[in-house]
Amino acid sequence: MPTPSMEDYLERIYKLIDEKGYARVSDIAEGLEVHPSSVTKMIQKLDKDEYLIYEKYRGLVLTSKGKKVGKRLVDRHQLLEEFLELIGVDPDHIYKDVEGIEHHLSWDSITCIATLIEYFKRDESRLEELRGVHQELLGES
Repeated sequence: MPTPSMEDYLERIYKLIDEKGYARVSDIAEGLEVHPSSVTKMIQKLDKDEYLIYEKYRGLVLTSKGKKVGKRLVDRHQLLEEFLELIGVDPDHIYKDVEGIEHHLSWDSITCIATLIEYFKRDESRLEELRGVHQELLGES
Protein backbone atom coordinates (compact mmCIF):
# COMPACT_ATOMS: atom_id res chain seq x y z
CA MET A 1 0.00 0.00 0.00
CA PRO A 2 1.41 3.41 -0.90
CA THR A 3 2.24 5.99 1.76
CA PRO A 4 0.25 9.27 1.85
CA SER A 5 3.11 11.01 0.06
CA MET A 6 3.20 8.32 -2.63
CA GLU A 7 -0.57 8.68 -2.97
CA ASP A 8 -0.21 12.43 -3.60
CA TYR A 9 2.30 11.76 -6.38
CA LEU A 10 0.27 8.96 -7.95
CA GLU A 11 -2.87 11.07 -7.88
CA ARG A 12 -1.07 14.01 -9.48
CA ILE A 13 0.64 11.85 -12.13
CA TYR A 14 -2.62 10.11 -13.00
CA LYS A 15 -4.41 13.46 -13.39
CA LEU A 16 -1.64 14.92 -15.54
CA ILE A 17 -1.58 11.92 -17.85
CA ASP A 18 -5.37 11.97 -18.06
CA GLU A 19 -5.43 15.71 -18.88
CA LYS A 20 -2.28 16.12 -21.01
CA GLY A 21 -1.32 12.63 -22.06
CA TYR A 22 1.98 12.85 -20.17
CA ALA A 23 3.45 13.87 -16.84
CA ARG A 24 6.74 15.75 -16.67
CA VAL A 25 8.82 16.18 -13.52
CA SER A 26 8.36 19.95 -13.73
CA ASP A 27 4.55 19.63 -13.95
CA ILE A 28 4.45 17.24 -11.01
CA ALA A 29 6.71 19.52 -8.96
CA GLU A 30 4.58 22.56 -9.75
CA GLY A 31 1.32 20.77 -8.93
CA LEU A 32 2.59 19.44 -5.61
CA GLU A 33 4.65 22.54 -4.79
CA VAL A 34 7.87 20.58 -4.29
CA HIS A 35 11.35 20.71 -5.82
CA PRO A 36 12.00 18.73 -8.99
CA SER A 37 14.70 16.76 -7.16
CA SER A 38 12.04 15.54 -4.70
CA VAL A 39 9.87 14.45 -7.61
CA THR A 40 12.75 12.51 -9.16
CA LYS A 41 13.40 10.68 -5.88
CA MET A 42 9.74 9.76 -5.49
CA ILE A 43 9.43 8.69 -9.12
CA GLN A 44 12.37 6.34 -8.58
CA LYS A 45 10.65 4.90 -5.51
CA LEU A 46 7.35 4.51 -7.40
CA ASP A 47 9.28 2.79 -10.19
CA LYS A 48 10.90 0.41 -7.68
CA ASP A 49 7.46 -0.38 -6.20
CA GLU A 50 6.10 -1.00 -9.73
CA TYR A 51 3.56 1.82 -9.85
CA LEU A 52 5.26 3.30 -12.89
CA ILE A 53 8.13 2.80 -15.30
CA TYR A 54 10.65 5.63 -15.33
CA GLU A 55 13.44 6.13 -17.79
CA LYS A 56 15.72 9.08 -17.16
CA TYR A 57 15.30 11.77 -19.84
CA ARG A 58 12.49 9.78 -21.47
CA GLY A 59 9.64 10.22 -19.06
CA LEU A 60 7.38 7.90 -17.19
CA VAL A 61 4.45 5.60 -17.79
CA LEU A 62 2.05 4.30 -15.17
CA THR A 63 1.85 0.53 -14.90
CA SER A 64 -1.56 -1.11 -14.70
CA LYS A 65 -1.07 -1.17 -10.91
CA GLY A 66 -0.23 2.57 -10.95
CA LYS A 67 -3.23 3.37 -13.15
CA LYS A 68 -5.57 1.43 -10.89
CA VAL A 69 -4.31 3.13 -7.73
CA GLY A 70 -4.15 6.56 -9.40
CA LYS A 71 -7.74 6.33 -10.61
CA ARG A 72 -8.92 5.18 -7.20
CA LEU A 73 -7.15 8.15 -5.55
CA VAL A 74 -8.58 10.67 -8.02
CA ASP A 75 -12.04 9.17 -7.52
CA ARG A 76 -11.61 9.36 -3.72
CA HIS A 77 -10.63 13.02 -3.97
CA GLN A 78 -13.62 13.86 -6.17
CA LEU A 79 -15.97 11.93 -3.88
CA LEU A 80 -14.76 13.82 -0.81
CA GLU A 81 -15.09 17.15 -2.62
CA GLU A 82 -18.66 16.21 -3.57
CA PHE A 83 -19.42 15.17 0.01
CA LEU A 84 -18.10 18.41 1.51
CA GLU A 85 -20.05 20.42 -1.06
CA LEU A 86 -23.18 18.40 -0.29
CA ILE A 87 -22.97 19.06 3.46
CA GLY A 88 -22.51 22.78 2.90
CA VAL A 89 -18.78 23.39 3.36
CA ASP A 90 -17.67 26.76 1.97
CA PRO A 91 -16.33 26.12 -1.57
CA ASP A 92 -13.22 28.14 -0.72
CA HIS A 93 -12.29 25.53 1.91
CA ILE A 94 -13.18 22.30 0.14
CA TYR A 95 -9.92 21.55 -1.71
CA LYS A 96 -7.72 22.22 1.30
CA ASP A 97 -10.05 20.25 3.58
CA VAL A 98 -10.00 17.26 1.24
CA GLU A 99 -6.21 17.40 1.08
CA GLY A 100 -6.19 17.39 4.87
CA ILE A 101 -8.49 14.41 5.38
CA GLU A 102 -8.20 12.12 2.38
CA HIS A 103 -5.23 10.13 3.70
CA HIS A 104 -6.77 9.68 7.14
CA LEU A 105 -9.97 7.90 6.12
CA SER A 106 -10.21 4.16 5.63
CA TRP A 107 -11.59 2.81 2.39
CA ASP A 108 -14.53 1.56 4.43
CA SER A 109 -15.26 5.17 5.47
CA ILE A 110 -14.94 6.28 1.84
CA THR A 111 -17.48 3.63 0.81
CA CYS A 112 -19.87 4.77 3.55
CA ILE A 113 -19.53 8.39 2.38
CA ALA A 114 -20.27 7.27 -1.19
CA THR A 115 -23.38 5.48 0.07
CA LEU A 116 -24.52 8.59 1.95
CA ILE A 117 -24.02 10.78 -1.13
CA GLU A 118 -26.06 8.34 -3.19
CA TYR A 119 -28.79 8.34 -0.53
CA PHE A 120 -29.15 12.12 -0.76
CA LYS A 121 -28.93 12.18 -4.56
CA ARG A 122 -31.75 9.66 -4.99
CA ASP A 123 -34.31 12.01 -3.44
CA GLU A 124 -33.98 15.77 -3.90
CA SER A 125 -36.21 16.38 -0.86
CA ARG A 126 -33.51 14.79 1.32
CA LEU A 127 -30.99 17.32 0.04
CA GLU A 128 -33.40 20.16 0.66
CA GLU A 129 -34.01 18.92 4.20
CA LEU A 130 -30.25 18.64 4.80
CA ARG A 131 -29.74 22.21 3.58
CA GLY A 132 -32.57 23.39 5.84
CA VAL A 133 -31.00 21.74 8.89
CA HIS A 134 -27.63 23.23 7.94
CA GLN A 135 -29.12 26.72 7.70
CA GLU A 136 -30.91 26.28 11.05
CA LEU A 137 -27.67 25.30 12.75
CA LEU A 138 -25.97 28.33 11.25
CA GLY A 139 -28.83 30.54 12.42
CA GLU A 140 -29.81 31.50 8.88
CA SER A 141 -33.45 30.42 8.99
